[in-house]
Order: sequence, then structure tokens, then C-alpha cells
Amino acid sequence: MKRDSLETKLGIFVVLVVFAAWAIVETLGGVEWLQGGYRVSALFDSVQELKPGDPVKMAGVEIGRVENIALDLTNEKVRVTMRLDPHAVVKTDSQATIKFTGLMGQNYVAIDFGSPSAPQAVNGAVLATVEQPDLSAMMTKLDKAATGIQNLTKDFTPDTINNLFGPLTDFIKQNSGHIGGAISNIEAITAQVASGQGTVGKLIYDPTFYNSAMDTVSNLQAAVTSAHTVLADAQQVILGVNRGRGTLGKLVTDDTLYNATTASMTNLNQILLKINQGQGTVGKLVNDQEFYKNAKLTLQKVDKAADGLEDQGPLSVLGIMANNLF
Repeated sequence: MKRDSLETKLGIFVVLVVFAAWAIVETLGGVEWLQGGYRVSALFDSVQELKPGDPVKMAGVEIGRVENIALDLTNEKVRVTMRLDPHAVVKTDSQATIKFTGLMGQNYVAIDFGSPSAPQAVNGAVLATVEQPDLSAMMTKLDKAATGIQNLTKDFTPDTINNLFGPLTDFIKQNSGHIGGAISNIEAITAQVASGQGTVGKLIYDPTFYNSAMDTVSNLQAAVTSAHTVLADAQQVILGVNRGRGTLGKLVTDDTLYNATTASMTNLNQILLKINQGQGTVGKLVNDQEFYKNAKLTLQKVDKAADGLEDQGPLSVLGIMANNLF
């Protein structure tokens, strides 16, 4: 009996040891802690209720565990160190986010896939983070909003409602006849519009307005088409001019006209130069002072002769002319 009692106690002890070992393994991160892997970290402003041993997931699949959470005073953030499964592929541009499975559920770190072309993160890599709204702050804001609504509803007493809507009720009672008449007129107008009467009714139901609008649109389309045609023709003309077609094209692109114009200007320049130098008949007429003096003397003689003829009278002039003729 004593031997059976000893074996029973030994068996219970072994079971307790195994259970304790299993609890320790789970606390340290499960089987992954024994399998090794690699570590990555992320810096958060707040880790909320995250704690060591919480899972790390990618697309809902667990790929590791949170190994350590510590303050990073240099960056004034919280550094979360994660041990990942050796087969988990995390990219350098993957982002880490702290999420929770429900209002009272377990927190975990979610890592996205990153870019397909980005290199794989190595041991010790620091991932970018996306901060989630603080649940406690959200609940505080909701509580304040609920308190504000509750205080607002307390202000709506029967007296307050009567003060707000009492004048409106009195106005409606005093002008019920006018209001009823206005409603009747509105009903009559809408009935006329619905039956196609009046200007508004004709605008809505008369096809003439629609046809006129369609004709206007058609004319606008025709005008636009004509404008496109004119532009196309102008483009063809400009293209022909650029290619030297026609009289204008030859004037613009043919070097013969340019050469002829250049030669003419050269000749004109030479002629003007000779005139300025006093060469040739025109040059002498322009620059010779002797010709100017003779012309002036001749004009003076003609002027004197004209004065003498004016003094002798018409008969004397005729006599002189007759003597010269006969």
C-alpha cells in the first residue's frame, strides 16, 4: 500500500511538472520560443493594453508573439519587440498596428504584407507603425457626448417647449384661413402645370419648346462642324504655304524672291550713294550749287519779265507777239 501511495504521488508530481512546463512555454510565446526565429521591433506612441505573449498576426494568421515591451526614452515612444516565426516573410516597408479582437478581447499586433518588390526584413529590423485611436479616449468622448445630450434634454421642459412653439401655434391659428387659401392656390397652380396650362406648363409639356431647343442645339452643332471645317481648310492652306505651294507659298519659301529683293535693295543703295556723292545727272542736280544759282537767276528773270508784261497791258503783249510771229 505504501508503494502504491508513493507511485501515485510521483505520478501526480510528474503531471504537475509537465503542466508547469507547458504553462511556462505558453507564457514565453508557445512553441515558437523553442523553435527560434528572428526579431523585429516597432515604435508606438501607446501600446494600450498590449502585453508580452500577445500574438503577432499577418492577415489574421499568427506568425509570432510579442516578446518584450519597453520605453524608448530616446525616441519618446514605446518599443515593442516581436519574435517571428522563421518562415514568416515580413518586408521592410510592412507596417505594424496594435488591434483588438473586441471591446473586451485580446490585443495583438497586426503586420501587413508590404510591397512585393521590397526586400525581406532581417533580424533587428524596425518596422513602421500605424497608430490606432485609443479606446479609452474614445469612450471618454462618447461619455462626454452622452452627458451633453442628457443635459440638453433636461432643458426641454413643457414650459420651454411652449415658449418656443407657442408664438408659431398662435400665428397658425390666427392665419388659418389665409394659410388654407394659399395651400388651395398652390394646389390649383400645380394642377394647371400638371395639365400643361400656363407658361410653366407649356414649357414642361409643350413639344414646341423642346423642338426649338433641339433646333438650336442642331444649329450649334452645325456651326461647330463648320468651324472645324474652316479650321481644317486653314490648316491645309498654312501647310501648303509652308510647303511652298501657290503664289503665297513661293513668296514665303522661294529664295528667288529674297535674292531679287536683296539685289534690288543693293542697287538702290548704290544709286542713292552715287546721288549723295554728286555723280550722274540727278546727283549734280541735287548736289551742284552752280545749278541751284542758275535756276534761281532764271526764275528771277522770268519774274521780272512777267512784271513787265503785266505793265504793258494786253494789247501791247499781243503786238509784241504778232511782231515776233510775222
